[in-house]
Amino acid sequence: MRRDREALRILLGGMLGLALAMGIGRFAFTPILPLMQRDLGMSNATAGWIAGLNYLGYLAGAISCSLLPQLLRSRLLTSAALLASIATTLLMGATVSVFGWGMLRLVGGCASAILFIVISAEVADALTRRGHFHWTGALYGGVGLGIALSGSLVPILDAFGQWRGAWAGMGLLAALLAFAGIALGRRQDMIQTIPAETAVQSGGMRAIWMLAIAYFFEGLGYVVTATFLVAIIAATPGLAPYAPYSWVAVGLAAIPSTILWPQLARRCGARIALLLAFGVQAAGILASIWAENFWLVLFAAVSFGATFLGIVALTMAEGARRVPHDRRRAAAVLTAAFGIGQVLGPPLAGVMADLRHGFTLPLLLATLSIFVGGVFLAIDRCFSPPSAKEATLCPTSTSRSPAKAPPPSRKPG
Repeated sequence: MRRDREALRILLGGMLGLALAMGIGRFAFTPILPLMQRDLGMSNATAGWIAGLNYLGYLAGAISCSLLPQLLRSRLLTSAALLASIATTLLMGATVSVFGWGMLRLVGGCASAILFIVISAEVADALTRRGHFHWTGALYGGVGLGIALSGSLVPILDAFGQWRGAWAGMGLLAALLAFAGIALGRRQDMIQTIPAETAVQSGGMRAIWMLAIAYFFEGLGYVVTATFLVAIIAATPGLAPYAPYSWVAVGLAAIPSTILWPQLARRCGARIALLLAFGVQAAGILASIWAENFWLVLFAAVSFGATFLGIVALTMAEGARRVPHDRRRAAAVLTAAFGIGQVLGPPLAGVMADLRHGFTLPLLLATLSIFVGGVFLAIDRCFSPPSAKEATLCPTSTSRSPAKAPPPSRKPG
């Protein structure tokens, strides 16, 4: 069917866009960091501050999109963000200034946020119009694709050009992904709207505030591993050869996770799926503290990759379900909450790691942060309940009296 083919093309184009914006623009720093520490003597604290500036830029971009949602409809802004993501990646290898790296990562983070929010919202809208809203979770597998590509290519690029060559190669890869994503993602908008079956009437952005708090703690906890995993493994005696490929394992585990976790959510509910993902991720972070052999390294990498994008997919889909009339702004608010946690995590972890001569304390605190996020998920009353009788638990899910459920015969549109 024509609508199915168009939906698939749009999905694939969006995946390539996220591979560029997030897998490369955001996360290429992780596999390249050990090369910069090896060749330039960069400390963990410096690395943490550089990563923190990237997440600060990401936060600024998300907040700007939240406060000024009309920005998300500007093609000029989207194009500028795309070019900035490519350019800031390329230029990372052109300087040895910590200030210069920080500014490049700051701008690159802002570009990543804009692209992530625009791509997430536009692809979700386009898939909904074609009756394929349930495909939305697969979109975030593009981030895993970018991570796997960067982890695979960095060791090869290192052999030819060390850390500078790695950044140049990532910039060129970003440009190729942009070209392919635009070619695939071009679409016609003259498609009759087909409402998503999971959409609900909403009382406003207040429907996602508890979800946003949980997402903040997830951002604070996961980012320690997202920033330092490869460096931690590279610094462990006997494990240095596995370090770059641990990032490949993260990416490969992440790609199917954005399909599998939403499928689990459809079976047992988004709350249960998110709590399980938080638990598996926390277990993997704890395992990385004692990862002194290949199998523990593999478990730490796979458990992280298999959950962090799944959590993103579940959270963004849940936000879209709760605020169907303004998905772009819901995506921006959730991304901003996540971004605040990401800004705080890397500098704190880097400083603590240098002071304590290891990452045990930062990883323990990261695990605690994810646990706290799980608590907020557990008490959030706005998840879809398992029975119609419990639908009144979320006061923002309907504008009617809580004592009455919507008539089953009424259909949207």
